[in-house]
Amino acid sequence: MEYVTGSCQPKDMEVSDLMLLEDGAQAKTHGMVYSIKDMGDFGFVTLRKRNALVQCVYEKENSNFELSDITTEASIEVTGTVKKDDRAPNGFEIHLVDLKVLSMPKEQTPVNLSKRKLGMTLETKVSMRPLTLRNNRERAVFKLQEGVVKGFREYFEKEGYTEIRTPKIVANGAEGGANIFKLDYFGKKAYLAQSPQFYKQTLVGVFEKVFEIGPVFRAEKHNTARHLNEYIGVDMEMGFIDSFVDIIEAETGALKHMFEVLKRDYDRELKILNITLPNIDKIPMVKFKDVKEMVAAEYNRKIKDPYDLEPEEEQLISKLFAEKYGSEFVFVTHYPVKKRPFYAMDDPEDPKYTLSFDLLFRGMEITTGGQRIHDYDTQVAKMISKGLDPADFETYLMIHKYGMPPHGGLGMGLERLCMKLMDGVNVREASMFPRDMSRLVP
Repeated sequence: MEYVTGSCQPKDMEVSDLMLLEDGAQAKTHGMVYSIKDMGDFGFVTLRKRNALVQCVYEKENSNFELSDITTEASIEVTGTVKKDDRAPNGFEIHLVDLKVLSMPKEQTPVNLSKRKLGMTLETKVSMRPLTLRNNRERAVFKLQEGVVKGFREYFEKEGYTEIRTPKIVANGAEGGANIFKLDYFGKKAYLAQSPQFYKQTLVGVFEKVFEIGPVFRAEKHNTARHLNEYIGVDMEMGFIDSFVDIIEAETGALKHMFEVLKRDYDRELKILNITLPNIDKIPMVKFKDVKEMVAAEYNRKIKDPYDLEPEEEQLISKLFAEKYGSEFVFVTHYPVKKRPFYAMDDPEDPKYTLSFDLLFRGMEITTGGQRIHDYDTQVAKMISKGLDPADFETYLMIHKYGMPPHGGLGMGLERLCMKLMDGVNVREASMFPRDMSRLVP
């Protein structure tokens, strides 16, 4: 009989190990062939490892193989001598002695993956994602996204939040409206979750502070640069708040920590993507009604929709606050009741508005949040005023009936935030395998 013990010792050196070796030391590592430059008796082989590129030097007189033995995207194992060189990626290169081919591609890739930028349309790039993600820059986008998630998770855990996992097949839509995917659930009506809203509120009564990072589904029948039909939501909810400003302060703290994590652990990706992180010492906060009037006056623009912000207004608000107040972020608060969901708490000083907010970043809304109704009678009355039947929300209303603390929370779109960090123009750039009205593959 044989046993396993869970001991996973590295078989070959990683980049961090290789960087520590002295000049002239022997090294063994593995990777996929990213590029080959064959100059006859001399050449370069660049390996793509899990988190970086490694430059290798081929010298016919010292290498026990021919460059013609390998192609790009072959998986190989190499041994050689480390030479320090500031011009090489990570400050060193490996002068190759031996090479072992682990696998060879059946065909050569139809695109040169080693180019700094692929130079193809977004549509083509997305259609070929299984390949194009191997490009160093494209890969950096999603390592950066990993860092964003890591930063938020670190902050929430440090602040005592409990991470939750909520159902994505639900009996009711949290947001209502037509943008909800319908399912046949063994003969019953069901839906894909528009948000974890009901569940995260429920769990405030259990854990007080909760967060979730997971998929959200919206059946929005339009194809724009800012919408996806499946995206990753960064959601949090907290109890015992004094006002919705507590939620705004929590998000600001989370953003600050996330940027520190990017600086600390993802400097390589920031450089590849040419990202300058925004200054976030303090974020301005302005009421919805006031900011619409500010933009109308500043840009001689007529207010067309008194109940919501148009995409153009979001861009102008960000432009105004960047130029006049030096902030690329701005919290817009007190949205009208008409445009906020039934669980949003009304402003007691002016019931036409809610204790809610959006966070705008570089011309786009990336977060929606606010204080929730915690009183049973108030919540039932609000549902009825919105044309909803409280009987359809019996399990949700249990939390109000049996007691809830003052609470609130937010939902952020991960892809939108990442797109704006990269100064991108289409949210699909920041979605690994985007789902829109016309795309189910890859």
